[in-house]
Amino acid sequence: MKKLLLRLILFYRKYLSPLKSTKCPYFPSCSQYGLEAVERFGFIKGGFLMIWRILRCNPFSKGGYDPVPTKKEIKTFYKF
Repeated sequence: MKKLLLRLILFYRKYLSPLKSTKCPYFPSCSQYGLEAVERFGFIKGGFLMIWRILRCNPFSKGGYDPVPTKKEIKTFYKF
């Protein structure tokens, strides 16, 4: 499942992203964030982080620097 998700993200980056007229307001881009999150945390946690990021990426968002959290930061997040 992890490999499939990574391939879907790469497909999006290569073929669909260039067709968009707008750029991602975040750094790293949402697709790069997704790749890093899935590589670091796997299909479920990484997929959740990627979806959460995509939901935050909208025209009303300021964007900016938003790296994939570390494993320590994730443990703090899941405590709640």
